[in-house]
Amino acid sequence: MLPPVTSTPPALKFDMRQARAFVLVAEELHFGRAAERLYMSQPALSRAIRQLEEGVGVPLLERSTRRVRLTPAGDAFAAECRLALGHLGRAVSAAHNAAEGQEGRLRVAYMDFAINGRLPQILQAFRAKHPRVAIDLQFMATALQHPALLEGRIDIGFIIGEFDSPQVVNLLVEQEDFVALLPEGHRLAAMSKVRVGDLATEPFVVGNEATYSSFRTRMFSVCHAAGFFPNIVQQASSTAGILGMVAAGAGVSIFGGSARNLQRTGVVIKPLADARETIPTFAAWVADNPSAVLRRFRDAVLLHAQMR
Repeated sequence: MLPPVTSTPPALKFDMRQARAFVLVAEELHFGRAAERLYMSQPALSRAIRQLEEGVGVPLLERSTRRVRLTPAGDAFAAECRLALGHLGRAVSAAHNAAEGQEGRLRVAYMDFAINGRLPQILQAFRAKHPRVAIDLQFMATALQHPALLEGRIDIGFIIGEFDSPQVVNLLVEQEDFVALLPEGHRLAAMSKVRVGDLATEPFVVGNEATYSSFRTRMFSVCHAAGFFPNIVQQASSTAGILGMVAAGAGVSIFGGSARNLQRTGVVIKPLADARETIPTFAAWVADNPSAVLRRFRDAVLLHAQMR
């Protein structure tokens, strides 16, 4: 089977300056007035239009001592030139906007604690100021964000803990406390605060290793400081899954304080009185990323971090 035949458009034998001159002549239908608008002499404009017609290969204007008018070919050519010049103007604006970070695309990765915490507020404020920036949001566990940043698959990540790499800049965005998630009717649900050791004999619902490895390390450290390792009976891959299993009475959980931002019937949230650690959310990006959009987004993140 023969490959499809493709035609290559002929090389243009005129430039955009000639096209713009022709559009003004088409508007004025008068060489003198068009020449004044172009700040050039009338003979020079006449030569430019002649060269343009030679380049196009057909007459575009009918000239007489009394008037100038467009040929049918000239009328069609003028309409397309207006479109082309308009597109070129928008292309120049787009280039300037992209260079200034006002237009473009930003790839943002996040984990559960970020999206349940301050990240939505940051994104909303940034979108209000930069509506022409397209934001690609990707859910990604902290451990997976590390190589994604270094390989350039994302521009900025929201992770648990700092990414210890000489190539990466880390900015602390938020610190969450640890809380206990209890089923309604649980023996500890009526208490104002719960101690970590109060949960030592309870069945636990926790996030799985694939999604929550960074958080699990911190949560296990809290339990270890209280003298026990949790009895894990169920694991889930999302905050919704953890809350759902707790609501169903499968067990209790230790989680981040951002769970307070979620409404889940059947779950009681209590502060942990003796948990000394916190859950830090950092924004992380590669230091030499040249994106102007990223630079503006970093400024927005920094502003919100300073407000915490």
